[in-house]
Amino acid sequence: MKIDNVLAGAIPEPRGRDGLVLAVLLARQAQARLTVATIQPPVWTAPGPARADQSAWSAYLREQAAATLAQARQLAGDDADCVAQTHRGSGRGLVDLARKLGADVVVIGSAPRGGKGRISVGSTADQLLHSSSVPVLLAPKGYAEAPPPAFARVTLAYRRGRCADAAVKEAAQAAVSLDVPLRLVTLVLSSGRRARIERDMLLRLREQAAADLKAVARGQRRRVQVELEVLEGRNVGHAMSTTQWQPGELIVCASSGTGPLRRVFLGDTSIKIVQAAIRPVMILTRQV
Repeated sequence: MKIDNVLAGAIPEPRGRDGLVLAVLLARQAQARLTVATIQPPVWTAPGPARADQSAWSAYLREQAAATLAQARQLAGDDADCVAQTHRGSGRGLVDLARKLGADVVVIGSAPRGGKGRISVGSTADQLLHSSSVPVLLAPKGYAEAPPPAFARVTLAYRRGRCADAAVKEAAQAAVSLDVPLRLVTLVLSSGRRARIERDMLLRLREQAAADLKAVARGQRRRVQVELEVLEGRNVGHAMSTTQWQPGELIVCASSGTGPLRRVFLGDTSIKIVQAAIRPVMILTRQV
């Protein structure tokens, strides 16, 4: 994927700052244009005495949008474009704005209920992760408190399937844009029992996973430095905990192959990766 135009959703809360800091880091390293947007609910017009209340509410929304964008500009700098958009849903508003601006990625923070350093999917992310026509990048809670100085590596969670090759190409292009290595990891899950039949099965799974990674890496090594790793665990979270994640890591996942074409659609495995991740996660659109 190309990273020439980054769209960040802004809200007057700490989680909004997490997403904005991540978006600024991405735009600066990729030398991309950055647009910061706040999505405001519409004001419904009605005749009679209620009109005065609606006028006051409209003025309040304008003040909120101006204050939110002023705070965002302090972080993003004067080079960022700041816009206010009206929509009934914040996620859908960002989807529409991304389409209008020709954005390459939408960046937001985690929902407030998640633990520090983790990603929780709220209503805005849920709308984006089931309808966005561009990749969606999620910042863990508290990311803005100690952000890395730069991205150091792109890691793609690889899973053999019809969407896999397209995802590898997209992740490789992102790594080239950021001038960092690409790591391809695949997850091998086991029940934790060590019966002989299961040991034999796990051995075959590891060998197949390693062979898959080597095969898919061949076409990318001329473009970017590629690392390969097989992660094994009882479940997705355990498998992901068995490797080292650099402070400047960017995790990339493919959308589900059952979702609509050229849209983000979070599948079961990707949901578990997002929930287990301790670094920002980008969900790609389905390409095939």
